[in-house]
Order: sequence, then C-alpha cells, then structure tokens
Amino acid sequence: MEYNNKRVHQQVRNFERTLDGYHFQEPFSRYLTQFYKNNKQMGSSDRRMNSRYCYNVFRLGRAFEELALTERLAIAEFLCEGESAVVHEFKPEWINKNFTNLGDKNDFIKSLYGDFLDKVFPLADHLSSGIAKEEFISSHFVQPDLFIRLKRGSEATVKQELEQQGIAFVEAGPQTLALSNGINLQALKKIQGLFEVQDYSSQQSLNAIQTKANETWWDACAASGGKSLLLLDKFPHINLLVSDVRSSILRNLDERFDIAGIKKPFRKKILDLNNPVDHIMANERFDGLIIDAPCSGSGTWGRTPEMLSKFRMEELEKFANLQKRIVKHAVPYLKSGKSLIYITCSVYKEENEEVVSYIENELNLKLESMTSILGYDRKADSMFTAKFIKP
Repeated sequence: MEYNNKRVHQQVRNFERTLDGYHFQEPFSRYLTQFYKNNKQMGSSDRRMNSRYCYNVFRLGRAFEELALTERLAIAEFLCEGESAVVHEFKPEWINKNFTNLGDKNDFIKSLYGDFLDKVFPLADHLSSGIAKEEFISSHFVQPDLFIRLKRGSEATVKQELEQQGIAFVEAGPQTLALSNGINLQALKKIQGLFEVQDYSSQQSLNAIQTKANETWWDACAASGGKSLLLLDKFPHINLLVSDVRSSILRNLDERFDIAGIKKPFRKKILDLNNPVDHIMANERFDGLIIDAPCSGSGTWGRTPEMLSKFRMEELEKFANLQKRIVKHAVPYLKSGKSLIYITCSVYKEENEEVVSYIENELNLKLESMTSILGYDRKADSMFTAKFIKP
C-alpha cells in the first residue's frame, strides 16, 4: 500500500496526545468530541484515523500494557484491520504474511509475545457457561455492526428508502437489518419512526414472551425504552407501565415513543427499585414483568472497548448485588402464575446464572428457561435472558 510516512508519524503523535488526556472519567466518545472541538486544526481524515487508532488500542484491553504505545498500536492495527500504514511503517516484517483469518493473526502475535487473550477481556474466568471464550474475546478485535429493527408493517418502506439512498444492508431477520457503522440514520427523515436502532441480540431478548389481550405488563428498568418498544411492536394489545430511577430517563423515553408513533396510552413512574417501593406501588399487580437489569454491559464492550481497560471485580460485585435487590423489590407486584423476564447485556456468571439461582432459591420463582444470546458470531452484542413463573 502507498502512504505518506510523515503523515503517519503525525497521526501517531495525535493519537498519543489524545490518549494522554483521557482518564476514563467519561465515555471515550464524549471525550473525543470535546477533544476535536479543542483541536480544530485536525482535518476530517486525520480525525477518522485518530479515532480508529484510539479505539483499536482500547480493543487490546490490558494486554501488552508493558510495551511502548506505538508498539501496542501496531499490534492493534495488525489484529483489527486488513491493511494499516502503521504496520507498514513500524512492523514491515509483519506484512505479506497472507493470514486468512483472525485466528491466524492471533496465533502469530502469540508466537511473538506469548498468551495475551486473557488480558484482553477483564475477569475472563468469570464468563457465563456456553460462551466460547477464545472466540468471544477475539470478537472484540472486530467492530460490531449497526442493527436496526423495522417497525411491523414498515419493512418494505424502510428497505426501499435505504436502497434509494445507496445505503447497503444485510437482512439479519424478518424485521432486522445490519448496516455498517458510521451511517447517519438521523438524516433519513422520510422513515423516522419506522425503525429503531437496536442490536440483533437485544431484538431476540423477548422471544420467550407470550401475552393475551389487555394484559398489564411492567417494564421495571425501562431506560430509553428499547425493550418497551419491542414489546409493544410484538404485542400492541397490552397495557404497559414503564419505570426507571430518574425523570430525565423517562423524558427521553417519551421522545422516543413519540417518534415511534406510539398512540396507545402507557403509564410511567419514577421508581428506585434499589429500595422497597410499597409506598408508590400500593396494590399494583401485573400479568408480566420485564427486568432489563442495570449491569456491567460486558456483552456490549465491542462498542465501547475503553471498558476493557477500566472494569474491575468490585464493580461486578456491585452490579450483581443491585440486580438481586431490584428483582426482590419488583417480584411482589407480579401476579401468581405469571412471568418474569430477567435480562442483562452481561456475559458474567455473577450477573446471569448466579442471579438466576438467587431468584429460584431466595425468591422461590420457578425457572422456565435460561438462554445466553451469543452475538459474537454475527458482529452483534451478547446478552442473557431467563424466564420465571411466580407460583
């Protein structure tokens, strides 16, 4: 490949300066936006390359921390990209190896530096059962796709508009499209409200649900409303309560519901399920309960790879304890014989199987099914879901 070596060295200096100012106090994407505002001399192509270099190094997690940053960058570019000027400039002996897959690249780096994958993903020995460890960890060297869920009945309209705009997509399911990252979906004004940005695995998380007309359901940790919108698209005949801990979250949910054209009234409450909520919930009872629990988000770190370097055991323990308290304080409002759907976007057993065991043994609900939704073979997130019946 042809490249300007002086420009490559300048881009590497930009990259080093960018990472030097980041201290994990905020999401890297937010930090990067401010960094570019403060460095307006950087052109668009330099910004794109700088972002690529930063995120690729984050994909190494805590592996190779003892090496110089430039060498870490060369390793990251080698593993994450098909071609890289950095590799040509700093590791020319690595080019023309004719590796056909990521596994071959991993083996090559391992032959030079020793085992490294366990250092990429934090607490790798805590993964849920059923996760292929090496395949899952290696998937973090590949940026996940952008997935959208098409509103029922709008599939043809959305696909036609994407085709007219020259936006390539792959049909991952009847209502699911996979697109390349970086597409400005907000510019597609004609089809706003006809699709939702939602990961492939997230779209599968409610597959165990069946409802009847006019049942009452509670999305107890609704956040921005992704699961509620999915639920209402599948079962528009239900009555829904959404709740979360902050009013600002529910305001965002209102805006999202409005764009999606949700006309049927739904109720909402500000609830902190970290504590008992008897004084607010009173005699409320529900035919179905969804708890998309606050969690580590470890199944989504392919999208926020800075978390690979940041996350620690004490945070995992904090999330697991919070999840148990939330379920404990929500279950009393579920009717006997009805379903609890427990969901995380975590791959850790402490947040998944161990919480399931707590719900079974301490809260006395009957486990009906338990599934890890593995996305690493399709450039998607990985999630976990379990369905319980309350006696």
